[in-house]
Amino acid sequence: MRPEALPPVESYDDPLAQKEFVAAPAEGVREATLILDRIRCAACLWLNEQSLRRVPGVLRADVNFTTQRAQVTWDPAVTRLSKILEAIRAVGYDAYPFDPRRGDALARGERRRALWRLFVAGFGAMQVMMYAWPAYVDAGAGTLSADAEALMRWASLALTTPVLAFSCGPFFRGAWQDARQRRISLDTPIALGLAAGFAASVWATVTGRGEVYFDSIAMLAFLLLGARTAELFARQKAGRDLDRLARWMPSFALRISGAATERVPAHMLAAGDRVLVGAGERVPADGVVEEGASCADESLLTGESRAVLKPVGAPLVGGSVNLEQPLAMRVTRAGADTQAAAIGRLVERAAATKPALVERADWLAQRLTVVVIATAALAWGFSGNVWFAVAVLVATCPCALGLASPIVLTRAGAQLLSRGAALTRSRALEALDCASDVVLDKTGTLTLGKPAIARVVTLSGADERHCRALAAALECASTHPLARAFRVAGTTPAVRELRNAAGQGVEGRVDGRFVRIGARRFCAQIAGADAPTADAHVYLAEEGRWLAAFFIEDALRPEAEGLVQALTARGLRVHLLSGDEPALVERIARQLGIARWTGGATPQDKFDYVARLQAEDRVVAMVGDGLNDAPVLARADASVAMGAGADAAQLQADVVLTADRLGALGEVLDVARGAMRLVRQNLGWALAYNSLALPAAALGFIGPWEAAIGMSASSFIVVLNALRPLSRAGTWKQASTSSFPSPSPSYS
Repeated sequence: MRPEALPPVESYDDPLAQKEFVAAPAEGVREATLILDRIRCAACLWLNEQSLRRVPGVLRADVNFTTQRAQVTWDPAVTRLSKILEAIRAVGYDAYPFDPRRGDALARGERRRALWRLFVAGFGAMQVMMYAWPAYVDAGAGTLSADAEALMRWASLALTTPVLAFSCGPFFRGAWQDARQRRISLDTPIALGLAAGFAASVWATVTGRGEVYFDSIAMLAFLLLGARTAELFARQKAGRDLDRLARWMPSFALRISGAATERVPAHMLAAGDRVLVGAGERVPADGVVEEGASCADESLLTGESRAVLKPVGAPLVGGSVNLEQPLAMRVTRAGADTQAAAIGRLVERAAATKPALVERADWLAQRLTVVVIATAALAWGFSGNVWFAVAVLVATCPCALGLASPIVLTRAGAQLLSRGAALTRSRALEALDCASDVVLDKTGTLTLGKPAIARVVTLSGADERHCRALAAALECASTHPLARAFRVAGTTPAVRELRNAAGQGVEGRVDGRFVRIGARRFCAQIAGADAPTADAHVYLAEEGRWLAAFFIEDALRPEAEGLVQALTARGLRVHLLSGDEPALVERIARQLGIARWTGGATPQDKFDYVARLQAEDRVVAMVGDGLNDAPVLARADASVAMGAGADAAQLQADVVLTADRLGALGEVLDVARGAMRLVRQNLGWALAYNSLALPAAALGFIGPWEAAIGMSASSFIVVLNALRPLSRAGTWKQASTSSFPSPSPSYS
């Protein structure tokens, strides 16, 4: 569907229409992904970003060159989505909300137009070469009459005109559009070179004096379009790989209304709706199983196709596949608010941002374009030959420099997503590539995050049952992973003035007495003395006395030891940083072979620990999962959050392990190193080529035809290199059915 067939921008302000593509991640914040049409280079990207950021009420705007989409966040009290769309269209581009099916149609149309332009240029180049060949063969021998030569020139002009008017239209439109915005883009030198060569040849044809190079111009157009078409196909393939979350969400759902069902669009579902999910169908929204029992394939988010048991009360993830039997589910989140949609937006945001190395390369490409145009003007002025200028403009157009990174970064995000890791900020790739230290949290990171009370030691003659109930009442509102061990069914005492002390514990008043649960030193402040038991995980105390010490069991993840060994083998320094008792942290550190460890750390202690490492010029990657880890995750050079961790930790993290599998960290490091290696290779090649081609073309050693071959070959090399494997690790099986035995008790 072309933009002119879309509804007016005002229609996108309808709240009902926005349910499909607008998310509300926080109060007073709206977020959407927009398709941008006619994005051609980094200059277009920059122009759209700046136009969006100037709109009052826009909080963030990032544009991805590879997928040609923008991630926009705005304040609905200040601006509307229609105003944002109008701002983009005001600078000469089209924008509309992203939809995978509409995006596929647009991509097919773009490929079809690109192939038609390439065909016309190739056909024209061959025909023009036929008319130019007699002049080459004659070479001044006089066997070709003046009338015949003039006829050949006019025929070549007639054949070259549609090549420039149709096939090269995007170059000229792009250059004119940028000129109106007082910008120079990668289209500018190409358009100038083609126009100058064509104008000089037309003048020679009309006056009958001088040489014509219609054949070179047509071949130049064909080679340039060939490189751009190859880049288009590579870019769209990378974008499709990145879109698998959005593509796998079903379009319709069977909503249960009384004893009947009705087929409704999936984005029209709301929290509380009951939905029937048939065997073999994808779950249309996030929810909870209310009736039935089955297994689900959640490889959409985890990268692993092992069937997951789904009894009554189990959570269902939108986009996962119900493998065995029909289920009735209660919707908790739908449309743009589902977990898959949220992760998709994070991944899209990552693809729209760039590492510092890539930002410097984009800056250099813009400056190099100005240098190329200036050098072409000087070469023409000193030589008096317009073809010197054409060769400079074509040979050294920094197209390869602009292509060096976007495809690689998009592929990296897609590959990580297929392995159960969502890249939320591309800058993390550069930091992970050069990381020197990895700091690991303990609870929920090295451990499974499923704590259970193994033993209770009562103190001061307290009753164990009362202590358990009191602990459950205090921990009921805590988000700390250890709090899960205390959540039990039954009657608990009422707690007043409940307060969570970050990284220390919880306090409140029960029956008028001040009570605390948490770290030993936190409880000692009201107990008045040190605890008789020194190696417990959690303590309970009230004013003037200790009540109980709780010993918690949280098993280590089976891959924890192997990961530590693998990180050490890579030459990384591994640290264990935890808020648990030092004696417990030391025992875990010794068990895993971690030489550097710190226990009893508060959130501020963790923050300062990472800051000290950075002050020593160390590049730190932090891995955590708890609410208390959010500040230190934000401080680290690269941060990784476990998929089952707190939302605040995931919000601050550069990478989220959606499979909640610690071993995926090694794959993240592999992909980061592979991606940055390809980016550096591409940038190095592009810079080396331009540094050699620029003086050679300016001095006349390279003609326009050779320049076109060199520039196209350079772009082809960069695109092919960008498509090389990012890592040697094997990919995770992705399937809609599972070959594992079913754990479902109701399987038949």
